[in-house]
Amino acid sequence: MAVDTTAPLVAPGHGSGLLDVVPYRYLLKLLVRKEMRVRYRGSVMGLLWSYVKPGVQFAVFYFAMGEFLRLNESVPNFAVYLFSGIVVINFYTEAFGNATRSVVGNAPLIKKIFLPRELFSVSSAWVASIHFLPQLIVLLIACVATGWRPGPVQILAGLLGFVVVAVLAVGLGLLFGAVNVLYRDFENIVDLLLMVVTWTSPVLYDWQKVAAAVGGPDSWFMTLYQLNPVTAAVELFHWAFWYPTGGVREAAVPPPLPPHLLWSGLWGLLIALVFLAVGQVVFRRIEGRFAQEL
Repeated sequence: MAVDTTAPLVAPGHGSGLLDVVPYRYLLKLLVRKEMRVRYRGSVMGLLWSYVKPGVQFAVFYFAMGEFLRLNESVPNFAVYLFSGIVVINFYTEAFGNATRSVVGNAPLIKKIFLPRELFSVSSAWVASIHFLPQLIVLLIACVATGWRPGPVQILAGLLGFVVVAVLAVGLGLLFGAVNVLYRDFENIVDLLLMVVTWTSPVLYDWQKVAAAVGGPDSWFMTLYQLNPVTAAVELFHWAFWYPTGGVREAAVPPPLPPHLLWSGLWGLLIALVFLAVGQVVFRRIEGRFAQEL
């Protein structure tokens, strides 16, 4: 096969950044396939673990928070409420956590061949979305079983929530993935951040409890809380999957939506795009040192 020797060489950090993912999409697919094979090598159940792990997580949270702390008495269809938040958090934690480790984990490739390094963060988010799909199917089955009748705006709200989390995970993955090459402590820092996100997002409780604790829905703290892109994405999923279920619609006093939910989602998307831009800038500034540091 003839080799093109006229193509100019491009120094690391001087390419087109995330735009290089498009012409290298075949290589992206190979990276995704490689990650899936490595993850399930020697595994009997394989992709079925995408059902088992969130299922066990859901069971623990449901009995600990719903039955033991009696939250299922104050939140109608608490199982759907809980799982619609869990699938968002699982997708975010997997995509962000794996993207942070992606550059270091692919050190042999980086030291041997040239390829856009952003592919590693994007492939981590892609793998997380593959694991997200089975959980979404289970959630849809549960919603239909409880009388789910969404409107078009609610469907779009769920799509917006997914986009917000995906963009945020890739942006932060680029940022922390690059810095992690220089200081490996950032892997542990990200693990701590993901634990905080899990417990500060309205997954195990409803937003009204947060508002009551911080001075009401119009307090400045509540405004900051709603501007968190992960919080906005979780609430958008609640709106798309939980609110249209029968038990919520038919409740004597249906729970109110969080104030300015749609605007919170749009602001969350804007903030996620800012993190994506910052992550790309930092990634490109450090990228030239990857091979040396690894």
